[in-house]
Amino acid sequence: MKRSNFFQFTNGEKAKLPFSQKEYENRLKGLRKIISENNLDAVILTSMQNVAYYSGFLYCSFGRPYACVVTEKRNVVVSANIDAGQPNRRCYGDNLIYSDWERDNYLKAITSLLKKIKKIGIEKDHLTMERYQSLKDALGDPEMIDISTFTMQQRMIKSNEEIVLIKSGAKIADIGGEAIVKEIKAGVSEIEIAMIGRDAMEKAIAKYHPDSELRDTWVWFQSGINTDGAHNPVTTRKLKRGDILSLNTFPMISGYYTALERTLFVEEIDDASLKAWEANVKVHRHGLKLIKPGIKCSEITAELNNLFSELGYLHRRTFGYGHSFGVLSHYYGREGKLELREDVETTLKPNMVVSMEPMIMIPEGEPGAGGYREHDILVVKENSAEDITKFPFGPEHNIIK
Repeated sequence: MKRSNFFQFTNGEKAKLPFSQKEYENRLKGLRKIISENNLDAVILTSMQNVAYYSGFLYCSFGRPYACVVTEKRNVVVSANIDAGQPNRRCYGDNLIYSDWERDNYLKAITSLLKKIKKIGIEKDHLTMERYQSLKDALGDPEMIDISTFTMQQRMIKSNEEIVLIKSGAKIADIGGEAIVKEIKAGVSEIEIAMIGRDAMEKAIAKYHPDSELRDTWVWFQSGINTDGAHNPVTTRKLKRGDILSLNTFPMISGYYTALERTLFVEEIDDASLKAWEANVKVHRHGLKLIKPGIKCSEITAELNNLFSELGYLHRRTFGYGHSFGVLSHYYGREGKLELREDVETTLKPNMVVSMEPMIMIPEGEPGAGGYREHDILVVKENSAEDITKFPFGPEHNIIK
């Protein structure tokens, strides 16, 4: 029996994607401008964020490589046979499936789409050294140009359709937060509370985005010492009276990440904790005012560093003050050129979407021990910024009794 190395397969009609055909055409137009300006013959996108951004298909790798090959006239998702017809149904453009019968069938599928190329764009920050060399060899040793920064810069400016989806995600994050607060009390475990918040958000996504993929929505709900890191996993630790809490809800709508993060306390708070919390809230409020078009990420960071220094907590700061949103999650897609850090000189522009999320951490055994963090999402507009997070923050709201 002769088995195909790669093939096309249609199984059912095209699904409704998160955005319109016009939206995907505009994205591809931007990518083809990158191709033209760099004199490229084509690009091979391999990251989850770029394949999803330009085609609508968010792959699940599970050890297998995927790609979206874009030329002047075609855009083709290259997917593994294990996914059958799903990539074709959920992508804008064409789909080519490679089989497992031979280990290099992925490369054979890609090379079948690209003939006589001399210069090609790739994502250097995503390819392993081995896969980079394999692609280079399979394609006949073309010049390989890193286009990851160019595509990231394109993704940083959101379309109106993206902003509509992100605003919906922020509302759903608030829904998760509201469900969680109702369950907070001494004796209940982190995981019990986290599951309730996650379920509330998934139900909301199913209601408001019935054609979306329902996957990857999650909650990090941390208590006590577990609040010291922003990305600490949920545990079975049970809440105690006086505990500091960190509420983090993350609805994922077709690969689009939004978030709500809040500091809370169980029933009561001591003076040292209140002082630290109020300091972080003061920085958060000031940061919300600073986000506007025309200001640099580094300028926001410098001003907030000065405020934290005046309050006596700068040495407790643990990471940057915010980041971009879009096709990303805790597994993929960070837009490093739009982070509120000392070393980022990007100027905020209309239709950028960023968070304001100061955090300080006081080690266990010291007065006020724990991690304090607030997080709002803002859409930069022509002359201002819109805060699309509505969940209240601060001691006057979030000491839960």
